[in-house]
Amino acid sequence: MARKVTTEFSRPVLGLTMGDPAGIGPEVIAKALADKALARLCRPVVIGSRPVMERTIKWLDLPVQLVTFDPTGKARLKPGQVAVADPLETPLPKFRMGVAAAVTGAASIACIKKAVELAQAGSIGGIVTAPINKEAMNMAGYQYPGHTELLADLTRTTEFGMMIVGGPLKIMFTTTHVAINALSPLLTTERISKAIRLAHLGLTKYFGIARPRIGVAALNPHAGEHGLFGHEESTSIAPAVTLARAAGIKASDPLPADTLFGKAARGDYDGVVAMYHDQGLIPLKLVAFGTCVNLTVGLPIIRTSVDHGTAYDIAGTGVAEHGSLLEAVKVAARLAQSWSPVTNSSR
Repeated sequence: MARKVTTEFSRPVLGLTMGDPAGIGPEVIAKALADKALARLCRPVVIGSRPVMERTIKWLDLPVQLVTFDPTGKARLKPGQVAVADPLETPLPKFRMGVAAAVTGAASIACIKKAVELAQAGSIGGIVTAPINKEAMNMAGYQYPGHTELLADLTRTTEFGMMIVGGPLKIMFTTTHVAINALSPLLTTERISKAIRLAHLGLTKYFGIARPRIGVAALNPHAGEHGLFGHEESTSIAPAVTLARAAGIKASDPLPADTLFGKAARGDYDGVVAMYHDQGLIPLKLVAFGTCVNLTVGLPIIRTSVDHGTAYDIAGTGVAEHGSLLEAVKVAARLAQSWSPVTNSSR
């Protein structure tokens, strides 16, 4: 079990993984390191290529100096110094900004593995991840849809899910990166039941809501209109709601998404279970673009992330904003103050 890690000022020690070095991850981390708001939230440890981070800091002309991370926690840093843990045995060869490559994909995976290792050892109190590129990750031989599944494998977690919070919305996703034409067969009662359970876990454990009200989104327009527009509501979603209620969870009937998210934003529900990626992300980014936080529910360690991707189109231009990273740090820091691990991670 990871111990709670704080400084003498009760600021948690958090690991910030670099993400894909060809994307905006190093840039937003470097900008966050120079932002006084970050130091008030936590003691950051950059987990990434030291040469890449030093080049980025120099390019942006930021008053930050990197020093080698001391996992014992005994080292005291001077103003402007930030610890870095570089997991790469050799420096990265040259790579092109904004282009997916196996070498950058492998580097991003190495950072995640190192972060999990440090979190499980108790050397850091949580992980905040900059974005990775799924194409680069797959090119490096890691066949994962994204961070969430990789982290679950590394921590041997059996039941986990992606919750994204932003503004008044907290949304658990039943499926994530799935083609629309492949969606329906994946929406089984078992999968939806798990999403409702994880939504309840996230709202109680992570946000302290004793008896959360969970709105469950329908898949089809008008919740299927009694089968006129689809049958998933009656064959899969409603049975999952019944199971959740039997377990004491306050879950709604399948509700049309076009009204449910508005009700949740007004406070009628504490959280929402979405059936697929865009169903939840569109309203989230509409109300809280740039400040949403990705939270992996079910892991035995804390992990939050930014709400954006590697943004290859602007990588290396200096225009990336670090607001979402600060929001992710804020959530991780709050959780780290009272964290006790989830106990569903044995397989």
